[in-house]
Amino acid sequence: MKILYTNFHTGDGGGHTTYILNLAAALGPRHRVTIAAPRSSRLYLYARQIPGVEVVAMGFRNTLTSMIGTGLALRRLIEKHGFDIVHVNGSADHRIAMLATMGLGRDSPCIVFTKHNDLPARGVTTWFKGKLGTDSVICVSAYTRRRLAQTVYGRKVNRVVRHGIDLGRFAPVSAAAVSRIRSRFLPGIPEDALVVGSVAGMDDNKGWLDMVTAVAMLPDSLRKRVHIVLAGQLPDATQRSRVAALGMTRQVTYTGMLRDVRPAVALMDVGFVLSQRETLSFACREMMAMGKPVIVSDTGGLPENVTPGEDGWLVPPGGHGYIAQLLMLLLCNPSEVERAGAAARVKSEAEFSLQIFASRTEAVYVECLSRVSPLAAEKGLAQRVARGRTASSAS
Repeated sequence: MKILYTNFHTGDGGGHTTYILNLAAALGPRHRVTIAAPRSSRLYLYARQIPGVEVVAMGFRNTLTSMIGTGLALRRLIEKHGFDIVHVNGSADHRIAMLATMGLGRDSPCIVFTKHNDLPARGVTTWFKGKLGTDSVICVSAYTRRRLAQTVYGRKVNRVVRHGIDLGRFAPVSAAAVSRIRSRFLPGIPEDALVVGSVAGMDDNKGWLDMVTAVAMLPDSLRKRVHIVLAGQLPDATQRSRVAALGMTRQVTYTGMLRDVRPAVALMDVGFVLSQRETLSFACREMMAMGKPVIVSDTGGLPENVTPGEDGWLVPPGGHGYIAQLLMLLLCNPSEVERAGAAARVKSEAEFSLQIFASRTEAVYVECLSRVSPLAAEKGLAQRVARGRTASSAS
């Protein structure tokens, strides 16, 4: 297949960027993959390092002149390469892909849209995108699919395909390595400390202050044994003042933005994602893949990552008291942390692999081509891809 991935983010791009990079790396060896993204984006920079993947600088801004100019450029790119699939990942690039493919007729590619967030899917432009610019929808969680059920996208073919993680890259490290990393980044930390941390980001809606509040509620003898590690953009003055008001400044370490979050995850005994809203969370799965059990808020798609009590724990959003009680349990039962961490890795190997993620995404493409594209049907493209997937699975 000839696959084009688009994304509008001009900077880091968060989970969108990770999602597309993972798909490009996994599907690139057996398909012709192109990525169109702004030159200033992390996606553009990192995608250029993937062998065999073509990367095109393209901005997806919402001004009328930009939409027209980018739409024409995208149309020329589609006509030049004859893409079978255009996989869009955000509102801006989706809108422009719809405009770019209008009137292409039999040469029009299938448009696959991934719904990454839980923002409302409503409005006139959303209706047009759903009716005229979407052939299949990928939801990153069952929660997302339920959210779309009563929208224009609910009348399209919907598939749930959860994120995959590079299990070779995100893997448990030895106890000796953990000790070395801790001595470097957390000097003087007690031997019996419980290090809890998150790489999910530092926005207020990520709920990291709920963990700080919960630790502050612990009895003094236990509170001193807990240290919090947070990766992401450094907190602003208001956030720092809230931490200080809780008397927690010395027990919180901020790493800042990291090109590689693995050392931060390695420091942890337990990970957490306490978001107020979240569709699934790459960060949660990365921490679990490295053998860290996770505490997640019972909201959005987060519960789909864990089996409560086995490889992680669910707490109510903003449930400081529940989190504090759980921390007391873990402080008194360190073997429970180790057991749950091992279970988190086992689940990751069974359910979170890039191979599963890529195969299920590829299956969406095959179904879409079989159903929508007359040109692909004439070429027998979907059948050839399906046979290739079967042979690959058997080898």
